This record gives sequence, C-alpha cells and structure tokens, in this order.
Amino acid sequence: MHDDPRLSELVAQVRSSRKYGAISEQLVRRIGAAELNKRATLKDAVKATKNALHQVAGLYFASERPAYEVWLRQIVRAGDDATRRAVLRSIMTHHASTRERLPILDAFYARVLAGLGPLRSVLDLACGLNPLSLPWMPLAPGATYHAVDIYEDLARFLQAALAALGVTGSAEARDIIADCPTDEADVALLLKALPCLEQLDRASGLAILDTINARYVIVSFPTRTVGGRNIGMREHYAARFEAMIAHRPWRVERIEFTGELVYRIAK
Repeated sequence: MHDDPRLSELVAQVRSSRKYGAISEQLVRRIGAAELNKRATLKDAVKATKNALHQVAGLYFASERPAYEVWLRQIVRAGDDATRRAVLRSIMTHHASTRERLPILDAFYARVLAGLGPLRSVLDLACGLNPLSLPWMPLAPGATYHAVDIYEDLARFLQAALAALGVTGSAEARDIIADCPTDEADVALLLKALPCLEQLDRASGLAILDTINARYVIVSFPTRTVGGRNIGMREHYAARFEAMIAHRPWRVERIEFTGELVYRIAK
C-alpha cells in the first residue's frame, strides 16, 4: 500500500495544508490508507482524513500556528523558578488538555505520583504541551523525560524546551497506535488521550496499555467536553475503562479531580 500513487497523493494533499502539515506522515498515511478503502474518490478520502485528524488533534490547539519560537524564548529568559512557572502556565493555556488542568495543577502531580518514587524516567504519550508541567512533577534529580506526540513541530519545540528546563530528555513525532514505544520507564503518562485514540481504532487503548513498558501508568479522562459541558463523560469513561482492564492482573487506583478522572495502574 505504501507505493499506491493515490495514497502518496492523499498524503501530499493533507500535509500541504497549514493545519495538518506538521502531523506525523506515519499517521496521515495509516488513516489515509483506511479512508481510500472506504471512499469513492480521492477527494472524499482526503476530506475524511482531515476530519479524523481534526478530531484527534486539531481540535485541541488554540490556533493553527502555535508560537513555538516565542514560547521557547520566554522559557529561556525566565530567570527564577516562580517566573518560569508563570511562563509555563501561560504557554499551557494554548492547548485544551493542559489548559483544563491548570486549576488543579498544583495538586495533580503531587497526588497521582505520590509514593511511586524515586521516579527516574518518564514516558509521556500523546503529550500535547504536558511536558511543560515538569516543574510540578515530583521526579528524582536527573530524571529523564521522553515525550511523544503526532506533531513534528511540537516535538522540536519540546526537545528544545526540555533542554531549556535543564532536563535530560527527548521528544518525537510518532503514531503510537501503530508504533507504541517500548522504552522502559518508571512511569508512563497517557493523559486524556484514550478517547481520541479509540476514535481512530477502538481496540487501540488496551493494545497501547499492554505495550507500555513502565512500572506505573497514569491514565486519565476528561469529564467535560472541550466546550466545558458536563454530559456524563465521567461515568461513561469510567464504566468503559474499568470493564476494559478488568481481566488484567494490574493494581488499579481511581483518583478523582474536578474536570479529570485518573487511574493509577501498577503493572
């Protein structure tokens, strides 16, 4: 399928758009191949691929052109810890997932990572801007951080931001449904990502959880829509997730926050 000229043309058309140009080619190619099999025309397949990408990614950024260069300069220039944290909070308002977590950020990592230490390595999957929450995480000195998302420009920004924060780490663009990292880590974060991933592949959630090679996995779900509406998401996601992992031999703890439902899994 990789040599299919229609697929190559679809990938080229999708990635030529400003909104989707930085998304991992691996992901565009996989979604595009599936849509070509379902749609009558190339035009319909391109439209369907863009719609799928919007639902899993485009919906969450505040603008089509995140100001990565400006944000990086702000991080580099922030002198003391308080100024740096204020800058990071400001940047995190530009992605829906981290923006929703800001009111509980001081308590969030203190609670979900409590008692798991020493945490020397973190794997942050479908990360968005969450790696900027690093100063709030109770990690061991010298801890390494590996961030994964589907945007190539975001990965470049996070790579530079981790360095500016004095953290040994890396960031990459990757389709974790098809190619989930198997790197060993003390803790893996999969925050508010499973609903998006399962829109693309219903079976992907459990497959990714099985593949993650970490002692602990923190999985969370939003409890309100991106627009802030409460439509029973907490109950829906809880029932589905708890049924999904019921037959795994994992220790699971449920932690409730305003706006976010968290599961702490000891693998």
